[in-house]
Amino acid sequence: MTKNTLPTYAIVELLIRLSHINPLIGDYNGHLAYDDGVVVKTTAGTIVFPNALIGQQFNHPDLITEAELKALAALFASHK
Repeated sequence: MTKNTLPTYAIVELLIRLSHINPLIGDYNGHLAYDDGVVVKTTAGTIVFPNALIGQQFNHPDLITEAELKALAALFASHK
């Protein structure tokens, strides 16, 4: 996925879901797409989403487990 073909709202939806686990994640502020994932900038830090997870959020969000979301939320790096 390139930045131009990436469904930005799927990224925002993932951030909303993650904010229920970690309210300190912040709001969407931009992203950079790479071959193996997407670096998402928030108002409070950064987090890397695998491309496959964004695709899953876009196509079948109900298949993303709570455990997957918790593991992803643990990867958040705040702007200290």
